[in-house]
Amino acid sequence: MTKIKDISNFLESFAPLRLQESYDNAGLILGDQNSEITNVLITLDVTEDVVEEAIQKKCELIVAHHPIVFSGLKKITGKNYVERTLLKAIKNDVAIYAAHTNLDSVTGGVNGKICEKLGLENCRILQPADGLLKKLVTFVPVDHAEKVRQSVFEAGAGHIGNYDSCSFNIHGQGTFRGDDTTNPYVGKKGEQHYENEIRFETIFPAYIQGQVISALLNAHPYEEVAYDIYPLDNKFDQVGMGMIGTLPEELDETKFLQQLKEIFNTGVIRHTQLQNKKVKKVAVCGGSGSFLLNRAIAAGADLFVTGDFKYHQFFDAENKIVIADIGHFESEQFTKELFYELLTKNLSKFAVHLSEVNTNPVFYF
Repeated sequence: MTKIKDISNFLESFAPLRLQESYDNAGLILGDQNSEITNVLITLDVTEDVVEEAIQKKCELIVAHHPIVFSGLKKITGKNYVERTLLKAIKNDVAIYAAHTNLDSVTGGVNGKICEKLGLENCRILQPADGLLKKLVTFVPVDHAEKVRQSVFEAGAGHIGNYDSCSFNIHGQGTFRGDDTTNPYVGKKGEQHYENEIRFETIFPAYIQGQVISALLNAHPYEEVAYDIYPLDNKFDQVGMGMIGTLPEELDETKFLQQLKEIFNTGVIRHTQLQNKKVKKVAVCGGSGSFLLNRAIAAGADLFVTGDFKYHQFFDAENKIVIADIGHFESEQFTKELFYELLTKNLSKFAVHLSEVNTNPVFYF
């Protein structure tokens, strides 16, 4: 039987919680992680109607993109939709889980799904994250170096772009002397020992440090393992905000906007003045992406697809790019499809249902 923690652990292995923005509240919001489940309901937003749908479909867990709770609640009395939704879920033992900006940040996440829908190629993160990489340096006896390397790589270290198993290795000589309480792998206690060793260096994202160090310690033969961890300022191009890619063939601006409107089934596209140029390179950001406009311009994008641009922000395009605001909900609607694919392809001991409730609060006349 599957438990809620099995689903949350899987989703967080794909989109770690440490990648969420400081204002966010991703993760298990309501429910007992040890509860068993047989049905999951997927939605973009959690509302009273969505909880009712979960009840009718006998879903013990709702997986959403947007957290129903962003800031702390001091009371739950039913005075607004958030409190009423939570009360209804609690009374009916329906758990709620959200993967939000952490799912926005990973390559195969929300923005990756948008790129897929648009048919973009050669996609990459528009604004790679910094401060997320660390370097591991350790010292291993020559005959155990390969075992330690492979163990650390299997734990997730050693990825640089499209390459894996990346490391640097230097031969050298280590020295040590154990006291009477030790049981050295090589040498004798109380005697100075010289051992031919490999200095092994590799990088890893900070959020997997625990598993990387655990793999190192389990594979290393020494009783006391010497290792160093250094923070790096390098950009981490596998994680960040927005994405950018190229169309297989360039299109007229009006043709692209028409296709965009059809694919995302949006009532209207708010856009800046067309530049009478072909569209080849496209930047995207699900949800509110205005903060990435200058990044999209600097990356040479012809057009930027996102939502929630304010009136004065449209002026910032300065005829350097076409902004296409398709709406917040519309830009993220395929996140439900993403959740469905992740869960059905990787976990199979429960039923997954796509919510039929339209949670878009914006209507077009």
